[in-house]
Amino acid sequence: MTIKVIIVDDQAMVRAGFAALLAAQSDIDVVGDAADGRQGVALSRSAHPDVVLMDVRMPEMDGLEAARQILDPPRGVIHRPKVLMLTTFDVDDYVYEALRAGASGFLLKDAPPADLISAVRVVAAGEALLAPSVTRRLIADFAKRPAPRRRSGTARPGGLTPRETEVLELIARGLSNQEIADRLVLAEQTVKTHVGRVLGKLSLRDRAQAVIFAYESGLVTPGEG
Repeated sequence: MTIKVIIVDDQAMVRAGFAALLAAQSDIDVVGDAADGRQGVALSRSAHPDVVLMDVRMPEMDGLEAARQILDPPRGVIHRPKVLMLTTFDVDDYVYEALRAGASGFLLKDAPPADLISAVRVVAAGEALLAPSVTRRLIADFAKRPAPRRRSGTARPGGLTPRETEVLELIARGLSNQEIADRLVLAEQTVKTHVGRVLGKLSLRDRAQAVIFAYESGLVTPGEG
């Protein structure tokens, strides 16, 4: 199946370069580009892409607000593509807020071409582009913020089983599925099943939102473990 992509960036050369690279792939079709967030939202609504490559900092409307409008559309707008944020920075508040808004991850603009192609495919497949190393940087960001109130007693969020709660905690610690499998002495496929159930029970889009949920709910706090 062909992946339909739009590129939203205020730099024409960036749009052209990314478009040429992606259009050369047999399974990717670049169906449009936009120079700012406002145009990007309108294009997303008309072109119905599978993936939106969204720059963070743009005039008129920045990528954060554009991502919010695309991922939380008004009544009557059914199509909701995946949003992959593009940034020249590592993890900053803009990207953090974009993940909270439902973006599926982020990619540095100076990443190798192969990483961009892979990122589009990963996000289109419904996975979060949030490597364990990125998760750990998000955790460092949480450590700078006021600590949330811990959940009282032994209540588990969203009706999770003890094992699912344990898996969620390890996701929030930045462990990959294989690392979780090694820690809990489970098969990696079993861990993937648990991760899927956690996301389903908590109505979370992906692993990125699982990390944010674990910290903002107080299930996990920076510095533990």
